Amino acid sequence: MSLSDKKTKHADLATITARQGHEPPSAISVEGWRYHHIGIPTQTPRPGEIHVPHLKIHVSAFESSPCGVQWMRFDADAPYPEIIKTVPHVAFEVDDLAAALEGKEILTPPNSPSEGVTVAMILDHGAPIELITFSPALKSKTVD
Repeated sequence: MSLSDKKTKHADLATITARQGHEPPSAISVEGWRYHHIGIPTQTPRPGEIHVPHLKIHVSAFESSPCGVQWMRFDADAPYPEIIKTVPHVAFEVDDLAAALEGKEILTPPNSPSEGVTVAMILDHGAPIELITFSPALKSKTVD
């Protein structure tokens, strides 16, 4: 998308006063973001959780939840903003992370939690939102 197209799109978004209940949010309908998961912070250990030491977090349910629920329990010294450790977030897959971050309030800058994955967290209307992108090589892998 060209810079001119982006400016027009954002100008159009600024004139929208409200969406109808049956309409998807503009992140989906205009930006093309795709739902990936919902992350729910907890302080209670969950069955099957996996500790990811370099992220200082325990995660569970992501692989098995049909709706993309991911429980997150943070280590005491996890270096994340308090809002990320206490408020659930929705994660969207985006094609171009840098473009998706333009003009957004960034909570955590782009980082790579695992090979082929880049994420960043933004703040939207007081809520944390995760933006995630996958390398083409990772997306082309299939599960046997």
